[in-house]
Parts: sequence; structure tokens; C-alpha cells
Amino acid sequence: MLRAGMWGLAASVTALALSGCSGKGRLAPVDERAIGGARSSARVMPTAESASKPGFYTVKPGDTLIRIGMDSGQSWRDIMRWNKLDNANLIEPGQVLRVTPPAADAPVVRPVASPASPAASAPTPVASAQTPPPALPAATSVTEEVISFQWPARGNLIAGFDESKNKGLDIGGKVGDPVSAAADGRVVYAGAGLRGYGNLIILKHNNTYLTAYAHNQTLLVKEDQVIKRGQKIAEMGNSDADQVKLHFEIRRQGKPVDPAKYLSAN
Repeated sequence: MLRAGMWGLAASVTALALSGCSGKGRLAPVDERAIGGARSSARVMPTAESASKPGFYTVKPGDTLIRIGMDSGQSWRDIMRWNKLDNANLIEPGQVLRVTPPAADAPVVRPVASPASPAASAPTPVASAQTPPPALPAATSVTEEVISFQWPARGNLIAGFDESKNKGLDIGGKVGDPVSAAADGRVVYAGAGLRGYGNLIILKHNNTYLTAYAHNQTLLVKEDQVIKRGQKIAEMGNSDADQVKLHFEIRRQGKPVDPAKYLSAN
């Protein structure tokens, strides 16, 4: 009897051990995999101290990388790369993200020389009688490139810009009407992943300006595609909207501005 009991106990222990091993492949629920856990400790991530520095953003409830990119004037894919993220959907409130390029990715800014700016001047060779000194270029702004935007669609203006209620212009039309790029640029987003915008295209024109085209029926371009001014990029629709329209935004360094002040005459 005693020996039989010992054999039964041993069998139970063995079964329990086997059942424990069978759970090793189970993925832990998302709430058990904290940002600071073993899975992310190998990454070089922005620290909490970076949160107050320019060029960093602290994730808020309801944020997505697409919206963070739009609000910071960046491509969501670039933000993924700069922060070494494996999955665009795995961001959490309180997480600090870099939203400007690190030094290795930052564009080189070459200021234009200006007679009124001593700091911009550089030593030049002494001019000889045979070699006249080079003419100074006209003084120009070095803060941003000037872009000429054209109207992205033809139709009645049904809603104007309002910083608190409407971050762009709403242009009416018919289903299938063409939607065109307002300026040369590159597609940094094409999809329906941003709530309230429906089928959306975001173009990045330079380090300062983005444009957004929302509520389309059909998208005719893909991410990373280079686009020319006036090129047809979508067809008008009413996706995630109460009527057929194009919602058009211009964002300067991520902040919505009144497109009517930037668009050429219709």
C-alpha cells in the first residue's frame, strides 16, 4: 500500500511538471509585458528625463503613431525607426518617443550668407585686381523653404478653417471627383487608421510642411511614393463623414494652419 501510494505521488508530480512546461509558449497578456520589461530592455529607448526636452513626446491615452506623426510633422515609420519599435500598435501612455530625427538622420542646414548677419559670414580670400570678389547672394530666409500650394479639388467650400473645430478646409463634390496633390511631396501615410479621417493620405513636402487629404472613396497612391504637384492621388468620397467631401489640411511643423492663406487662386 505504501509503495503504491508513493508511485501515485510520483506520477502526480510528473504530470504537474509536464503541465507547467506546456505553458512556456503562451504569450503573456499585453498588460503583463510592460515597456520596461525584459522584452524591451535590449532597446535603446528615450528615457523619462527626455520627456521635457524638445523633440520628444510623451504618449497619451488614445494616441496612435499615425496621429503622433501628423501632429509632429513626421512620418510614423520614421518615428518607429528612431525609437526602435517592433510594432506600431505597441505604444503605451507615459512612454516617451523621439519625434525629431537623431543627429545621424538630421538634415544638414546650410545657412545663406547675409550682409546683415555677421554670424553667417565666413573668411574669404582677399580679392586681387585680376579676380573681382564674388557677389553676395540676395538675403533670403533660411528658416523654411517656400512652397506654392494649389487647390487639391474643385468644388464648393462648405467649411472653413477653425483652429478649435475644423483643422482644415472642407470642399464639397461628387463621389469619384479627383483629388490632387497640392505640391510635390512623398506619401508618408495612405490608409484608414486615423479615426475621424476615413481613407486618408498624408504627404510630406519638406521638413516643415505636411498636407492631409481625408474622407476619400479610393486611394491611388502608396506609402513612400514620390508625388508631383497636381498629380491625382485619390477619388473623393464620404468615408467616416456625413457627406461627400474632401477634408484638406496644411500642417506647419505639425500644427494645423489655415490653408486658405497658402493656396494659390482657384
